Amino acid sequence: MAAAAAGGPGAAAALWSEVNRCGQNGDFARALKSVNKILQINKDDVTALQCKVVCLIQNGSFKEALSVINNHTKVLSSDVIAFEKAYCEYRLNRIENALKTIQSASQQTDKLKELYGQVLYRLERYDDCLAAYRDLIRNSQDEYEEERKTNLSAVVAAQSTWEGVTPENLGLREATYELCYNNACALIGQGKLNEAMKKLQKAEELCRQSLSEDSDVTEEDIEAELAIIHGQMAYIMQLQGRTEDALQLYNQIIKLKPTDVGLLAVIANNIITINKDQNVFDSKKKVKLTNAEGVEHKLSKKQLQAIEFNKALLAMYTNQAEQCRKLSASLQSQSPEHLLPVLIQAAQLCREKQHTKAIGLLQDFAEQHPANAAEIKLTMAQLKIAQGSVTKACMILRSIEELQHKPGMVSALVTMYSHEEDIDSAIEVFTQAIQWYQQFQPESPVHLSLIREAANFKLKHGRKKEAISDLEELWKQNPKDVHTLAQLISAYSLVDPEKAKVLSKHLPSSDTMSLKVDVDALENSHGATYVRKKAGKLTGDNQQKEQGQGEVKKKKKKKKGKLPKNYDPKVTPDPERWLPMRERSYYRGRKKGKKKDQVGKGTQGSTTAGSSELDASRTASSPPTSPRPGSAAAVSAASNVIPPRHQKPAGAPATKKKQQQKKKKGGKGGW
Repeated sequence: MAAAAAGGPGAAAALWSEVNRCGQNGDFARALKSVNKILQINKDDVTALQCKVVCLIQNGSFKEALSVINNHTKVLSSDVIAFEKAYCEYRLNRIENALKTIQSASQQTDKLKELYGQVLYRLERYDDCLAAYRDLIRNSQDEYEEERKTNLSAVVAAQSTWEGVTPENLGLREATYELCYNNACALIGQGKLNEAMKKLQKAEELCRQSLSEDSDVTEEDIEAELAIIHGQMAYIMQLQGRTEDALQLYNQIIKLKPTDVGLLAVIANNIITINKDQNVFDSKKKVKLTNAEGVEHKLSKKQLQAIEFNKALLAMYTNQAEQCRKLSASLQSQSPEHLLPVLIQAAQLCREKQHTKAIGLLQDFAEQHPANAAEIKLTMAQLKIAQGSVTKACMILRSIEELQHKPGMVSALVTMYSHEEDIDSAIEVFTQAIQWYQQFQPESPVHLSLIREAANFKLKHGRKKEAISDLEELWKQNPKDVHTLAQLISAYSLVDPEKAKVLSKHLPSSDTMSLKVDVDALENSHGATYVRKKAGKLTGDNQQKEQGQGEVKKKKKKKKGKLPKNYDPKVTPDPERWLPMRERSYYRGRKKGKKKDQVGKGTQGSTTAGSSELDASRTASSPPTSPRPGSAAAVSAASNVIPPRHQKPAGAPATKKKQQQKKKKGGKGGW
């Protein structure tokens, strides 16, 4: 032990040399081994402990580094090791602890200020973060100035996106693609989508130029770096309604399998919002990307909240009622004043046909959160209308005091009351809105418009006296309004004709009403010329009709009809030739008894001549089957006779066949 102690100082010096050399070479693993040997010699060596903490941080062992700091608090005071402790807490996502460590440090070094800005950004305290970075940029001059400006632009973009703050012009030159990208995000927050797209295209170009200069960077590395820029481009397309293009670009990014779990989660969430209640199977696969480890530390609170809302909606669309209720209840506990969780719960109840329960849930929320009561009551009214309770829906809408005077609300209520034939309530809605404008905005054009609409409504429903009162009010406010005066005279003509005559004297004369119009120029204009031509065509047609159809027929081109082969021009054609034979005036029907004497009563088809020759009673000596000599002519004649059932009716079928052939050959012009 004494020998070891004697050789200690020399061994320690060699170890320190090893630590120094390894630190310069970036070999912190070997440096850590040497530091541990030094601590074996002197376990409370402050410098060795600091070196050990730094080596562990460089190797990514933040928990072990923080453990070393916490186990040697007597030696490593907060002044000595404040930055390293705060940095470990920051990397371990203990952001609140990191903030306390920084604020408790007695001396605020530049390193602590840099870390302080990062901590404030993660805590979404953007105003304080902006002030911290401005102070750093103002009081620092080193090679990290470009990074500070990039962080400053990121803060401005976050303010624009999440807080709706109009960003101020920081005068930062867009020399890097990071700065260009952040400025594009700020423009998206302002709704300037076209400008933002141009910035993103510039950022993509700068990124390619910057990375292509490094020979070790492959095309795959460049595409991986561009993934976040392309993701923002796809988001702009989605906002512009180009969902197919956005979906294609989103899927291309997912195929690259980027290592940024935050980017993947946002893209998956955006695809789910495009799918909505369609393509549910794809949405269920994409949800898994939003559940990746570490996502909660990569995204802002609003992004995480949006993802949870979409999970609840997806559960509702996939009929996972219990999961939907669980997610929406969790969201409501996190943000009790937020509208979406309670709306999702109400929607789920409606899908389960529990409309009354859904309305009760919304009513309770409206009473607990009066600030959001208007939106909730609109939803309640919609549910009442869906149930067919229009009158109750009107009552709910009229309870929204801040919307009672709005033209849209007045129009909706009047329409609904008219549907229910409750004219008195509709007029009352008009009256309340007009009174509000008389009290608060008497000079508003909406005020006069409502009075006019009320008068028209009353006239339509027979409330003439009330309508006259409104029109008189309008005319008093603007005596030069000829339109109002004309309406007033028209209304009085139905109630008091004498009063209408008196008022008609106030109408301007026809001379003053005449417009100085160049009639020739008006007729020669493009529109008038077109109308006049159209009118001329109609006049010409009428004239032709008056003169007769003969001239019109002359203009039509007809094909010359084909005449039948047996056509004789000397013979007058039968005027009834187009009629069927049975409908002709000279048709007398078939003569059934014409060949009666030829038809025998024996075998079918036999004739009287044949039967007399074959009569067995007359030729008893001859067998029945043997014909008599000299009867060959008679037999041959009988054999040529067609049996009656096989005979065709005289004339009719043959005539029809000939007529069909004539029609096929001659067309319409045939005889």
